[in-house]
Amino acid sequence: MTVFADIPEAAELEELLDLARRNDEVVICRAGRPIAVLTAIVKPGQGTRDDFLTLAAAGRSAIGDRTSNHDELYDENGLPQ
Repeated sequence: MTVFADIPEAAELEELLDLARRNDEVVICRAGRPIAVLTAIVKPGQGTRDDFLTLAAAGRSAIGDRTSNHDELYDENGLPQ
């Protein structure tokens, strides 16, 4: 979602930063004209929610090559070992 904030509203910086951390686009405006955009900095190894959902849909964990299907707990017939 895109959030537009005029300069007086930008005084609520903490709230705008929280929106940016949630991956909302925060556009700072002066007299109704866009002048800057706040975006979150993604740390290495810290994916977005969409990255997580993509991995979960594929049955993969976010760490290494581990899977979330627990195949090691079942034999070739699908029975618990």
